[in-house]
Amino acid sequence: MAIVEMKKLRLMVVREQKDELLRSLQLLGCVQINDGAELMRVEEYAPYLREESSSSAEYRSAIARLDSAIKLLDKYAPAKTPLLSARPVLSEDSFFDEESLASEQRLADRLNELEAELRSNASEESRLRGLHAQLSPWKTLDMPLETAGTLRTDVLLGMVPVTADGAEITRALEAAAPECELFEVASDEEQRYVCIICLKEEKDDALEALRAFGLTLSGIAGLNGTAAKNIADIENGIEDCRTKRAETEKEICSLSSHRAAFKLCIDRMNVKLAKAEAEARLVGTDSVLCMTGWLMAPKEDELALTLGGFCCAWELETPDKSEYPEVPVKLKNNKFTEPLNMVTNMYSLPQYGSVDPNPLMAGFFILFYGIMMADMGYGLLMVTAALVAIKTMKPKGGMKYFSHLLLEGGIATFVMGILTGGFFGNSIPTLVEMFGGDASALGILSDPFIDPLTDTTTVLIGAMALGFVHLMTGLVVNWRLKAKDGHFMDGVWDEGTWMVIFAGLALFVLDIGNIAGWPVVLIIGVLMLFYGSGREAKGIGKITSIFSAIYNGVTGWFGDILSYSRLMALMLAGSVIAQVFNTLAAMPSQGGVSVISILVFVVIFLIGHALNFGLNLLGCFVHDLRLQCLEFFGKFYQDGGKPFKPLDVSTKYVDVENHVG
Repeated sequence: MAIVEMKKLRLMVVREQKDELLRSLQLLGCVQINDGAELMRVEEYAPYLREESSSSAEYRSAIARLDSAIKLLDKYAPAKTPLLSARPVLSEDSFFDEESLASEQRLADRLNELEAELRSNASEESRLRGLHAQLSPWKTLDMPLETAGTLRTDVLLGMVPVTADGAEITRALEAAAPECELFEVASDEEQRYVCIICLKEEKDDALEALRAFGLTLSGIAGLNGTAAKNIADIENGIEDCRTKRAETEKEICSLSSHRAAFKLCIDRMNVKLAKAEAEARLVGTDSVLCMTGWLMAPKEDELALTLGGFCCAWELETPDKSEYPEVPVKLKNNKFTEPLNMVTNMYSLPQYGSVDPNPLMAGFFILFYGIMMADMGYGLLMVTAALVAIKTMKPKGGMKYFSHLLLEGGIATFVMGILTGGFFGNSIPTLVEMFGGDASALGILSDPFIDPLTDTTTVLIGAMALGFVHLMTGLVVNWRLKAKDGHFMDGVWDEGTWMVIFAGLALFVLDIGNIAGWPVVLIIGVLMLFYGSGREAKGIGKITSIFSAIYNGVTGWFGDILSYSRLMALMLAGSVIAQVFNTLAAMPSQGGVSVISILVFVVIFLIGHALNFGLNLLGCFVHDLRLQCLEFFGKFYQDGGKPFKPLDVSTKYVDVENHVG
């Protein structure tokens, strides 16, 4: 339950063993390889070293093609997958089978070709449909479309708005080009489609006259034969496009059985990509390669055993404190505290050399969540959902943390529900009374140890007392960290001062001691505050620092402790909303229980509690997260740690034996 110790690794290996070494380190999964550029910056090494090249671009391209193939299958041959299902587990030999990888890549490439054919076919069909729409108005024109005129005449096709006055067009045309003829071929709601025949010398005058009425020349070009013949050919072409599309889609669907294999190939290629990216971070000469990185110290013996089979030289070094900001961080926790990695990762990892917050906040986080949710029914739902997910999905990584955190929060919610008597609010007493029974005989369900609706003051005081303990835990941790760094007395004046002040206030509130009791303790704490706040200031700075310490301390502690009132607020809100929905559900049965009133009860009950459960599930998590990250972490936490990213076998769709995270 701590931050895993790291050691700096330096290694040199003969070039011929590069691939084998990287594969061995990847299977070991405990070495992070750093960028070798730092070695290139060393003046005595730079003339002899060069950066390594890799096949990263090739692997990224292969992954993109595989992913595109899967998306194509999902579009044309969607598969139904179980809502909760575990990832398949493969042996190491099966996972790294190169022969099957190559064959599946060829099929994925074929799918990408089919997708390109679909796009090309769709583009051609769209072009034909557009041309069909353009030619349709000219279908009755029996003149070949390539006709441009005769030796002395020009033939033009165009459109004029249907709103243009035909008589005025005729008069204007006669005045401008007396020998010109205009024939209407067809019309629709917007346009008149006309054929214009005129002498070549009158063409410009005719067009100028017609443009005044909105003439637009047709864009038909490059077609031979009549419009009707071209339309028939286009319709045949569209039908051919449909046939080709159906054949292509059929071939795509025939490859749907390879979907799982493509996913496996993506995992394989991602592993290859990780190895290639690590290779690109190496530097070396023609005969040797150099590597720097970080090793998880507990894995030192395993690394030594692995490297024993290679012709290499290596050394490990413990980082000094000046290097801590660059040391990657990996948290090691037990089954109870590990789910809190989800919270820590959402906020920020701790700095190397500081403290892992998970063991410190685990109990508080789970307890606070249970206090805010506080319902046996909701707790059972959470526990059931978590157990089903863990059993069926066997989740990994973030989903694993979420499932176990849901389980622990559900248990705490159920336990606190026993104390508050909540089982989907007051659903049991409501049902008993609805059927004419005596709800007072239900024990804790009708007479709980703590009733959120009537014991609000007790809950509020308890919440703030828990908050005080929470914050004091943070102070103790921070004092310990200062003592560890050799600044014990700083802890006395910073953290110890407030402990003494709060001890005096506690004696006063609890009425313990006489005039020589709590006042003495409180005065000592105030004197410690005066001295400690100004111990490093000079001149007038001592006075201003005292006032600043008093103001910031009082307002800060008051605000922090008051923040824990949200524990009471969320508990009260959830309980009230649940009881409101129960009351609404039971109202139709006030005049007597019937089949309809029972159905209404079930509908309102399910909808109301689903909403209440969903809102509380998210709301309690957010407020719990705030109490940890702002109030608690603010007392001691040193964030900004860099995550440890080892070269390992990381997969998305399958699990590999002995590499399951």
